[in-house]
Amino acid sequence: MTSQIANVRVVFPGEKIATGTVRIEAGQIAGFNQHPVPTNAQLLTPGLIDLHTHGIGQNLYERSPQEIATGATVLPQFGTTCVLPTLYRVMNRESLPLLAKLAAALPASMPGFHMEGPFLALPGAGAATIPGDLAFLEELLKYKVRAMSVSPDTPNILPVIRRLRDRGVTVFMTHTRASAEQSEAAIAAGATHATHFYDVFPIPAETEPGVRQVGAVEAILADKRVSVDFIADGVHVHPLAIKCALAGKTWAGVVLITDSNIGAGLPAGVHDTPWGFKVRVQAGDGARHAENGTLAGSALTMNVGMKNLLKWLPDLPAEQVWAMGTLNPARVVGLENKGRIAIGADADLVLWDEALNPVKTWVGGELVYDKV
Repeated sequence: MTSQIANVRVVFPGEKIATGTVRIEAGQIAGFNQHPVPTNAQLLTPGLIDLHTHGIGQNLYERSPQEIATGATVLPQFGTTCVLPTLYRVMNRESLPLLAKLAAALPASMPGFHMEGPFLALPGAGAATIPGDLAFLEELLKYKVRAMSVSPDTPNILPVIRRLRDRGVTVFMTHTRASAEQSEAAIAAGATHATHFYDVFPIPAETEPGVRQVGAVEAILADKRVSVDFIADGVHVHPLAIKCALAGKTWAGVVLITDSNIGAGLPAGVHDTPWGFKVRVQAGDGARHAENGTLAGSALTMNVGMKNLLKWLPDLPAEQVWAMGTLNPARVVGLENKGRIAIGADADLVLWDEALNPVKTWVGGELVYDKV
């Protein structure tokens, strides 16, 4: 079946914005006919891709197959057409039966897991911190792993990184106070990306007055082989820090993520969680503990993250900023048919209004969200 999205401004991430009509056939983009359109034409982009997200609304992906399924139906209203559900607490031998059920429940819009651990050096909000273990790694790799976050300073981590590289799994770095040398070794072994960059990357202690120490952050920024991602909510990372990374990585090396959890996308107010406390959600902030006000995860959605980046980075062409939520994440984890508008690419598309709110969302050419 052939359909078309006519008279739109089309974002070709990293390349240009052109006007015309996009044709769709058999769930893929079949062509683009360039022609003038009205000045008030809506914007069409590839769907947003989130590589680091734990949940949406009241759905926590690692809790049950049902919450994976429900979350997948909620995401398109935020312009998100593809995510790697990010697991945090279920990478242990006792949880393998649950992990198998979660893997079996993944829909096409979730092409694999991002496992944030278990081979981490710093626990963050409670992640596992165990030494590298190739035998256990092989058990985990049975369950649709697309990316795995590790710490360069985890004992015995280099064999794990090499095995992941050889198995085609993208290796992220995070939760680390690694030295520059440990970080460089991890990169040489096959680590190619850093997730929720700057967050849980402690600043090295000053060992001699007047001497600035370097560590994982500097090693990652200095190596052109490594891309980075940011929680672009204005709370977890200051916009200036993103600009600093852009100076070294360029637009092609920076990725938008949400690191979202329960509370993301919910109306402003106080909401229940499975952790024994409530979270308060309000625009422009993270999810916060309703009683003590501490951060309790990210409440960011990808559409809001894109709005923020477009506002914070006015000196970059818009098509380069849009790449940070579309083309760049697809490239990081090898999703060759996503994140772009080209013949043969998946017809994962979003139509936006003037205020950059999603109006329609297609996944595989099927309309899955219509605001009207």
